[in-house]
Amino acid sequence: MASRMTIGDFSRATRLSAKALRFYHQAGILEPASVDPSNGYRLYDVDQIADAQVVRQLRSLAVPVDTIRDILATPDVSTRNGLIAAHLDRLESQLDATRAAVAALRGLLADPPAQLAVEHRSVPAMPVLAIGQTIDLADLGEWFTGALAELAACEGLPGRQAVGPSGGVWDTDLFLTERGEAMVFTPVASLDDVGQPSGRVRAVLLPAVELAVTVHRGPDATIAQTYGALGAYVTEHELGIDGPIRETYLTHPGSGSAEGATEIGWPIFRTAR
Repeated sequence: MASRMTIGDFSRATRLSAKALRFYHQAGILEPASVDPSNGYRLYDVDQIADAQVVRQLRSLAVPVDTIRDILATPDVSTRNGLIAAHLDRLESQLDATRAAVAALRGLLADPPAQLAVEHRSVPAMPVLAIGQTIDLADLGEWFTGALAELAACEGLPGRQAVGPSGGVWDTDLFLTERGEAMVFTPVASLDDVGQPSGRVRAVLLPAVELAVTVHRGPDATIAQTYGALGAYVTEHELGIDGPIRETYLTHPGSGSAEGATEIGWPIFRTAR
């Protein structure tokens, strides 16, 4: 019993409150070495201090209780590290989402541009190598990154050299119902010489379209402000039509540049030149 500690001493040693220790006991994460049946006093072994410190550190990283239980119950080090790494990945994704939300809000607080620069553009039919798929809006970021990487791997062979920047085509339903058609593409000189692409890549002729085009400059987290301004412009000055938005990436996505540039093309019906 000399190695046993009262809950008070154990609390001081581990910096876990009595309330937290009772909760971890009930959750089956950190059970005391013994509990006096007559008065309910909890006693802890000195050897449990290390586990308690691990629990406190994991909880400071918002690791769920069930995951902590699995980590402590797993004797295999690689499996244990895998559980921790998976949670750290989730935290990093949440942190990225928080940073994006903060950047978007700061963009809304900033003074809007005095006048939106909009170009009316008649885009002819365009031969492209493309990957298209019906996806959920929640999967857009991961799908976009993977599809662009697959397209890049397909480029460079004879007949498949890019003749302009890559782009994306986004169906209205993708935003309206959170599920719709998404496409990323790379323009090529002709469909005659591209051969048979592999994987998800297909040779496609994008249809001709009339667009109201503006350029978003800055990180992707603030692109919603430019979308809003362009949508308002088209509503006030153009005859907008139902059709997908077409983006062109003047700065390659994923380059990490805060000064990235994306052309946004809103489909319109031209009545005059």
